[in-house]
Amino acid sequence: MGKIEENKKKKKDAIVNSAFSLFIDHGIKDTSIADIMKKAELAKGTFYLYFKDKYDVRDYLVRKKAAQLFENAIVKLKDSEITEFDDKIIFIVDYMLDELNNNKILLKFISKNLSWGILRNSIENMSVNDGENAADYIEQLAEESDKHIRNLEMLFFMIAELINSTAHSVILYQQPVELPELKKELYPIIINMIHSFEETN
Repeated sequence: MGKIEENKKKKKDAIVNSAFSLFIDHGIKDTSIADIMKKAELAKGTFYLYFKDKYDVRDYLVRKKAAQLFENAIVKLKDSEITEFDDKIIFIVDYMLDELNNNKILLKFISKNLSWGILRNSIENMSVNDGENAADYIEQLAEESDKHIRNLEMLFFMIAELINSTAHSVILYQQPVELPELKKELYPIIINMIHSFEETN
């Protein structure tokens, strides 16, 4: 990375880190671009070299934070000896739930602002294996386990929506149950969803 590119990255990182801190402390609605740039110690006009508006920063942050969670889960999965596709998906889900349980601020931010469009973009663009994107990697996991999954995107949309809708209240408020109990009910449902999308020869 050259000097110019390095400086650009530092400025973008400063904007992103500043925005995330302010979004968490004050909410997106009550955070202005001027606030972000003041905290980042950069001129306000610099903002528009990297983002259209504060919602563009929000979407970038959600993609980035979701991608980091997923990528870290994949690294841990590679270190495991799990072979079955179903078990690999449960491992990924379990890792991400535990990480969100340990970082409730991140959960609040992601779950409040996550949409399928953002998540899909995140999955398609995150690199998990020598430049391979996450969507291709999941498809590879299925092939390695000799699974033929129809409409993989729909399956992951349903799993993501299920996790997002159930984990929020359970992790933040322990309602209607605590996380271990949710997992006991949630994981068999996810496995059944995977089986319902599985094609047999």
